[in-house]
Amino acid sequence: MKRSILFVTIYILIDCGYLTDGSIMSMIDFRYWRCVMKREWKCPDSEINFYLYTPERPYKQWVDVRRVNKLPHYGWKLSRKNVLIIHGFNGTHSKTPMTFLRDAYLSRKDYNVFMVDWSPLTRFPCYLSALSNTKLAAQCTAQLYSHLTQAGALARNITCVGHSLGAHVCGMMSNHLTEKQYKIVGLDPARPLVAEYGSRLFRLGREDAYVVQVVHTNAGFLGESGLIGHADFCVNGGRLQPGCKGHLMRVARCSHFMSACYFSASVSKRLRIVGVPCDSSCPKQDRWGIRPGGRPLKLGDDVPDTARGMYCVSLDHQQNCPFD
Repeated sequence: MKRSILFVTIYILIDCGYLTDGSIMSMIDFRYWRCVMKREWKCPDSEINFYLYTPERPYKQWVDVRRVNKLPHYGWKLSRKNVLIIHGFNGTHSKTPMTFLRDAYLSRKDYNVFMVDWSPLTRFPCYLSALSNTKLAAQCTAQLYSHLTQAGALARNITCVGHSLGAHVCGMMSNHLTEKQYKIVGLDPARPLVAEYGSRLFRLGREDAYVVQVVHTNAGFLGESGLIGHADFCVNGGRLQPGCKGHLMRVARCSHFMSACYFSASVSKRLRIVGVPCDSSCPKQDRWGIRPGGRPLKLGDDVPDTARGMYCVSLDHQQNCPFD
């Protein structure tokens, strides 16, 4: 417990600049009184919002989950697949790299894209309250999911894509559904405090959907380690990514966000990322345990639902991945 609390404290101190510039004044900006921990579990909730984007209308349209019958008026089409994109700690639906994910799916022309924004419940430095609030975010997003299926959308045509804490929100949604989801993509699912204290019901696992695929880019630090889903991709050893520069925490955060940028580039087909079967550990040490004769697998939206095991990716491409 002490180690985890120390980790979160160091995260806050470094990210606020206190440990880099030595100024005590930066501590004043913590604004702990802004932390929100939900006590009521009612949906819809004014601090959890959903925005629809379509190929014809690639701009923000607020969705009232009480009136999903009006979705066709906003360009939603039953013939398309649907993706729910969920940001993580201190994110918003409008920050990079979440916008990269949005635009990647829009570029395919066959998706209705829903952005889930729970930013008031996950703002910095309120990590502990954000962890608690994942439960309500999952409950309310599950309500949207249910409305989509009631409107005729097939579960097979709905994918939940979550980054960091958002990946766990995707997983927790199935706690509120009569039938678990068909497909979840977890992008470097958050590790701090979750790895040691999160029960199966409050973290992403392969039991949460019929197909669970995971991308690891900062495994064992900000991201979960090891095989989590049915098919996991361990990129560049899973811990640190090329092109990430600066102090330790900035390199870790950059690597953590790279999962979303790599996946976006794969979905939009701007980058061909291929993994080869390897042992189930991630992060990797010196030897990756490549399994000879295994069939390579391309990362992206087209990963076969039948794919199983860990896939190692070696990539020296320095993908541009700005983050706030």
